[in-house]
Amino acid sequence: MEEENKVTAPVAEEKTESRGYEPHGSAAAPRPGDRKDGSHRGRPSERRGGRGGFRREGDDLLERVVTINRVSKTVQGGKHVRFSALAVVGDGKGSYGFALAKSGEVPDAIKKALEKARKSMTKIEIVKGDTIAHDVTGTFGSTKVVLKPANPGTGVVAGGPVRAILELAGIKNVVSKVYGSRAPINVIHATDAGLRCLKSYDKVMVLRGKKTEEEIRARKAAKAPVAPKGDK
Repeated sequence: MEEENKVTAPVAEEKTESRGYEPHGSAAAPRPGDRKDGSHRGRPSERRGGRGGFRREGDDLLERVVTINRVSKTVQGGKHVRFSALAVVGDGKGSYGFALAKSGEVPDAIKKALEKARKSMTKIEIVKGDTIAHDVTGTFGSTKVVLKPANPGTGVVAGGPVRAILELAGIKNVVSKVYGSRAPINVIHATDAGLRCLKSYDKVMVLRGKKTEEEIRARKAAKAPVAPKGDK
């Protein structure tokens, strides 16, 4: 009798609708960051690809974001907030570039900085041992960066901004020291100024009068591999 008098409570239906972000791979979210209510405004990192997530198809350049700053300008009616991104690109074979760009959102600032860096590439010569040819000092404003070659296995002994340029340029053994201002943009400009002052062996021999440009061209032509002739 007691069993008959018991009233079974209706089973509550599980709610399938929920607000908020959906995890990756969820059936309810066709792509990362989508919402069930039809809004496609996902997290900034998922919507734009995240920091350093911009790569062109077929582009073998390495990318690195050095620093991101929040810039606020007080105008009539409130504050105008923007973000600045400092990015470095390089191919690891002696070419590198850097740029600073601003935008209203972090991903857009990074994308603009990477595009600008690709348009201002610099080529340097890397000597045997993946290092630089000689000691060099770069100055920009109140910042001074000293770069010295190192033996194989030493690695890149440098801070963040200096390391970014050296590693992406392909230099693997070098010792550096920064004097004066430690602002990332100043440090990168000083490092770039130092790398631009590097001289090759042939250029030094010409400056010292040991060899002439004609002799250097003849030596390079003699070392150039000769293409095998095909069967006639």
